Amino acid sequence: MARGRQSLAGILWLLVLAAAQPIPIVGHRGAPAHYPEESLEGVLAAAAFGAFGVECDAVPTRDGALVCRHAEDDLAATTNVLTSPWAGACRQPFRPAGLLSQAHARCLSVDLTKAAFLGLEAWPEGADPRARRPEAYYRAARYPAALATSPGHTLDHAGFVRVLNPLPVAYFPELKAAPVLPPGVTRDDLRRAIVDAYRKAGVPPERVFLQSFFLEDLKFWRRYAPAYAARAIWLDGRRLDPDRPADLRPTMAELRAAGVAYLGPPIGALLAPRGGRLVPTAYARAACRAGLRLVPWTLERTRVGPPSAVYRALSELCVFAVFSDDPGRYRGPGQSERKNPPSR
Repeated sequence: MARGRQSLAGILWLLVLAAAQPIPIVGHRGAPAHYPEESLEGVLAAAAFGAFGVECDAVPTRDGALVCRHAEDDLAATTNVLTSPWAGACRQPFRPAGLLSQAHARCLSVDLTKAAFLGLEAWPEGADPRARRPEAYYRAARYPAALATSPGHTLDHAGFVRVLNPLPVAYFPELKAAPVLPPGVTRDDLRRAIVDAYRKAGVPPERVFLQSFFLEDLKFWRRYAPAYAARAIWLDGRRLDPDRPADLRPTMAELRAAGVAYLGPPIGALLAPRGGRLVPTAYARAACRAGLRLVPWTLERTRVGPPSAVYRALSELCVFAVFSDDPGRYRGPGQSERKNPPSR
């Protein structure tokens, strides 16, 4: 009974957070404008900044655990793996820049155990192609401010579930493509594992927004865990013309009829600059007519216009929430300014 009351209180608080922002904000990979992406510090910062939800991109390790990484092969650019005891596991060891060549390295999460992964430092996204030394390679950052808070702590998906459970935030886990699977592990195993983490932790389905670029993942979740699948987001990665949504297959109406309720396109599919204004595209209008709820990405990474202008324009569409690298930046009427996140 106590757990039920706590769950209800958490869900009600999520509704309060959502109502306090014109569009609820989801911390894209945590809060990478200020902390290393997919890190413990970034996840907690996003919650402290008042985000409605926080994202963890989930990829597998060699022993089948899910960990928070944007891509299976991004360790060389987002952690200190190149200067760690596990550098030898990299499929393409660090190659320094030369007169006619750029620095390069490729290291996969699936080649490390969960314990080894959690032993790595988290660093901001970025790789310096001019680097002559491995530590210079990964100490490049899209957001220089995040370097000042580095290194952070890497985070596995189970830890992501655990640290946010007491906090009034929603979960936005994405099951990544993972083209290289661990020995003996199937895609279905990963589909089950990402849902089971929330079931085992007692997280109610209303707090969980599963994500995937693959419709087959959403179909599996509807069979395996329909309550958790109800808010699953299909991330639309198709090469599309925003002015010709009727050419897409499946169409918006077909997606909705197939059980998809939330659609996650890039912001550029929804808005276009015309006559000095940002106006909805035909794609956006078709999605709204079909009854889909939009969860676009990402405010600071779109080329459509300034993030604040994009945020205002999105509020005129059927947008349920929007991803941001800086989740404390967009405040609704009556909300306080950005809070200081917990220290490491």
